[in-house]
Amino acid sequence: MHRLAGRLADGREIVYFGEDGIPSPAPDLRDLPPRTSGSEMRFDPLLREWVVIAAHRQGRTHLPSDDECPLCPSSGERRTEVPASSYDVVVFENRFPSLVADDGRILEPVGEPEHTRRTGAGRCEVVVFGPDHGASFADLSPRRARTVVEAWVDRTRALSALPGVEQVFCFENRGAETGVTLHHPHGQIYAFPFVPPRTERVLDSAAAHRERTGGDLFADVLRAEQEAGIRVVARSEHWTAFVPAAARWPVEVHLYPHRPVPDLPGLTGAERDDFAHLYLDVLRRMDALFGAPLPYVSAWHQAPVRRGRDLLRLRLELFSVRRAPGKLKYLAGTESGMGVFVNDIVPEDAARRLRESSV
Repeated sequence: MHRLAGRLADGREIVYFGEDGIPSPAPDLRDLPPRTSGSEMRFDPLLREWVVIAAHRQGRTHLPSDDECPLCPSSGERRTEVPASSYDVVVFENRFPSLVADDGRILEPVGEPEHTRRTGAGRCEVVVFGPDHGASFADLSPRRARTVVEAWVDRTRALSALPGVEQVFCFENRGAETGVTLHHPHGQIYAFPFVPPRTERVLDSAAAHRERTGGDLFADVLRAEQEAGIRVVARSEHWTAFVPAAARWPVEVHLYPHRPVPDLPGLTGAERDDFAHLYLDVLRRMDALFGAPLPYVSAWHQAPVRRGRDLLRLRLELFSVRRAPGKLKYLAGTESGMGVFVNDIVPEDAARRLRESSV
C-alpha cells in the first residue's frame, strides 16, 4: 500500500492511500474560511459522562445534490474536499468537527455545581472509501476494503500518539435513516480526549469477569457462540461473525477476531485480509435481508490508548434500525428514557435469516 500526506487550503491534514501508487494531487486552491473552534465538553454529574457541545456544526453541509458532493474527486473548476482528480481511499480532517485541537481557552462555570467544563480537545477525520459516489462499502472489492482497513490502522496509530487522546473510534453511518448528511460512501474517526461511557462499562465488566473466573470475557463469549453455533452468521479462518444473544437491534452482528488483540494495529496482515472478505460477505447478506440497501451503523471498538489494554479486545459491532421492509425501530420511551432496549426480533431468528440470505 502507498501513502501520501498533504494539507488542504485551510491547513487541515489529508492522507491518500493507494493500491498501485498515488499520482501527485493538485494543490487545494479553494478560498476557505479559518478553521472552526469553540467545541467544549460538559460533565453530567448524574450519569458521570461527558457531553460534547459543538454549536458551530449547525452550518455543516447537509445532503447536497450529487453534483455538489464534497467527497467526490475534484475536476476542472469543481473543487471538493479532495483536490485529486482520482483516488483509492483518502482521509482528511473534518471541516466541521465535533472535537477540535485544544485552543487553550479557559472555560468558566455556567452555574453547574462544580467546575465541569473543558474545551472539546480531540480530532475528527473523514474516511472516504472510494471515488464512486453511488457505491457503498458492500460494493467495494476485497482489495479496496483491505485498503480501507490499512487506513483505519494508520489513523489509529497516528491519532493514538496525539497528546491527550484516550480512545480512537472508527465508524460508519450508512443511510438517511441513521442521520447521514452526505451519501458518498465514507466513514469517520474520532479521537476522544476521554474514555467514552460504553467503553468504561465494558472495562468494568471485563475486569469483574476476570476477577470472578480468571478468564477473558471476550474469549469466553466468542467460545460460547462458536460452540452453540445457533447465532453464528459466518466464520472464516481468523474471524467469527455472530448475532449476540442479547441483541438490542433488529439486525445486529458482531465480528470478533479469533486471536485477542487490543486494536486495529495489532492485527496481522493475514487477519486484515481475512476481515476484508468476511466483512463484505456480512454486509451483502444484510443488504439481501430485506431486498434493499440496509441502513446501518458500523462501529470499531478498540482498547483505550492508556488503560485496559490487557482487558479489552478489538471487535466490530454492526447494527441496523430496520426491522422489516418499510419499518424502522425508533428509540422510544424505554430506550431513550431509561436505556432499556426492547427488540422485536429474536436474535436466533435474525442469525438464521442472515445465514440464509442470498449474497
